[in-house]
Order: sequence, then C-alpha cells, then structure tokens
Amino acid sequence: MKIKKLLKKKAPDFTLEGDLGTVSLKDFLGKKVVIYFYPKDATPGCTIEANDFTSLIKDFEKESCVVIGVSKDSCRSHEKFRAKEELEIILLSDEDHLMQEDYGVWQKKKFMGREYLGTSRTTFLIDERGYVRKVWENVKAKGHAKEVLKAVKELD
Repeated sequence: MKIKKLLKKKAPDFTLEGDLGTVSLKDFLGKKVVIYFYPKDATPGCTIEANDFTSLIKDFEKESCVVIGVSKDSCRSHEKFRAKEELEIILLSDEDHLMQEDYGVWQKKKFMGREYLGTSRTTFLIDERGYVRKVWENVKAKGHAKEVLKAVKELD
C-alpha cells in the first residue's frame, strides 16, 4: 500500500505486544496518536529519535497525544532499549511486520549494493477519531520530534 493513500482515511487498526504490554489503536480513541516506525533499537538514528520523543513527552501529553514507536525488534530488545535510554514512550514489537505492511512502511531498501526488505523511517499523526492527518516519509531523526509536536499542536 502506498503510504500517502492513508491520508484522511481511518488508520489501520492493530494489536501488538510491547515491552509494557499489549496495545491496540482502539485503546486511544479520543486521543491524538503519533506512530513512528523505525528500523532498529539502539542504532544511532533510532536512538536520537526515541530520545527526542521522550524529551518532549510531557508536551505531547499536554496535547492529549500518545507517542508509539514500532519496529520489528522483539519485546526483550525494547526492554533493553527502554532501560538503557530511559525512554518514556510506548515501544511495540512488529516482528512479523504485518502492521508495517498495513501502513506501507515495509519497503524495498538498498544498502551497499544489496537490496532487502526493511522498515522505512516514517511517522503518522492520527486524530482523536482514528483518521490519519499527516504523514512524514524518509524521516531524518534529528529535530523530527519537534516538527511532529508542532503539527500535533496545529491539529484542528
């Protein structure tokens, strides 16, 4: 599925395990939700992104917004990542990448001449009714959380 096709549509529902328990999108109806997909726990860009969202979590909460990070890493990996970085965001495990496929972020990638399927760093802003209102593709980690918070504040 093309990512942009989700704009202004109901966000695909999901139920995934995280390091803090099971989470479903429907749990957050009535709240704004930021879902950011990232490739791998404890790597440089992913650590910057997770720390930046954590540093702004109180500001997101003031806007009645939940921040969820999703990767194909295991719950155990998320536990270690959370503990090491003192993260305060929700981390969900999508090991079979079904949610990533539903959101269109499981894509063909290239690295050093090799092609493979992997997670495209992408963020979705979902409104209180469950509709996708904004999408950021090919995200650069540094400064991204601030940009997302600005969009959350501007959401009507």
